[in-house]
Amino acid sequence: MTSDTSTPTLAELDYIPYLDEQGQLTDQFDGKVGVYAIFDQAEQLRYIGYSRDVSLSLKQHLVRQPRHCHWVKVQTIARPSRTQLEAMRDSWIAENGCTPVGNAADEPLWNQAIDAKTKMTAAEQAEYAASDDLGKIKTLKRVARRVEAEVLADLEARGVTMPVRFDPKLKEEGLLNLK
Repeated sequence: MTSDTSTPTLAELDYIPYLDEQGQLTDQFDGKVGVYAIFDQAEQLRYIGYSRDVSLSLKQHLVRQPRHCHWVKVQTIARPSRTQLEAMRDSWIAENGCTPVGNAADEPLWNQAIDAKTKMTAAEQAEYAASDDLGKIKTLKRVARRVEAEVLADLEARGVTMPVRFDPKLKEEGLLNLK
């Protein structure tokens, strides 16, 4: 990781483990603005993004895609502009030779709240369809809690020990997003 205005290539940057030995994200990117590339266990590029708080974005991606977040390369920027951040992201995508799946077909899985509604069982769908507004909210919250337990189990299996808390208000809509 460097922090200047030049655009390093992905190949020039070192791989940084996504989690430390204690199962925590590194705090070296807390509050830092930059561009980052996420790699799976085999060091295959999965996603390239930019953020005004790289650590917060990395945590969101880990919760949404725990099986694909094993390595990261980061370039922080002292005086960022959206144009500069987008140009660096686009340069890295071009260097890769193809658009990572997380920036293409799977983009919603990387950047949007987890939609528990897509994981409803047939019984839950029937209950939801037959309910009034209050009943629908209760069904969505129950489904969201079930999906939350699955996500937390996936994170635990991945070795994550950091606390994860989802926004309770969004569960009423069947969505899971970090608070």
